[in-house]
Amino acid sequence: MKHFSRILLPVIFLIFFWTEAANAQSGKFGVGIIAGEPTGLSLKYKLSQNNAIDAAAAWSFLKEAAFHVHADYLFHDYSLINVTKGRLPFYYGIGARLKLSEKSRVGVRIPLGLAYEFANSPVDIFLEVVPLLDLAPSTELNLNGAVGVRFYFE
Repeated sequence: MKHFSRILLPVIFLIFFWTEAANAQSGKFGVGIIAGEPTGLSLKYKLSQNNAIDAAAAWSFLKEAAFHVHADYLFHDYSLINVTKGRLPFYYGIGARLKLSEKSRVGVRIPLGLAYEFANSPVDIFLEVVPLLDLAPSTELNLNGAVGVRFYFE
């Protein structure tokens, strides 16, 4: 865990303090980190202002250590929360996950979250809670939760 924090803190510092003169979130493709359950690499591709696909390749530490991969189709609602700077959409969606371990699992995800999009910076930070329904090898309800940060490219 100490090794992870040595990498995580400089990455967060660089992302937060790297700004552009362009409008916030002008890029469509975001790359960053997600920390929590799971912890790893986060990707997001904006299909439109209100729709996106996000994915992660990460480690899950719940119950047993396992490699976790997920992808979600997201809807963003910008009208629920108004902020004076930047934007704060509520997002929700549906997706799938694959958790690879001795007892690999396949399931359905229902992500619910908030993503703060900084003004005049190609960065967002997000917080999400994700109810999960594992379908194989057996049916089981679970819950994931994480925070993250992403940098967007043109």
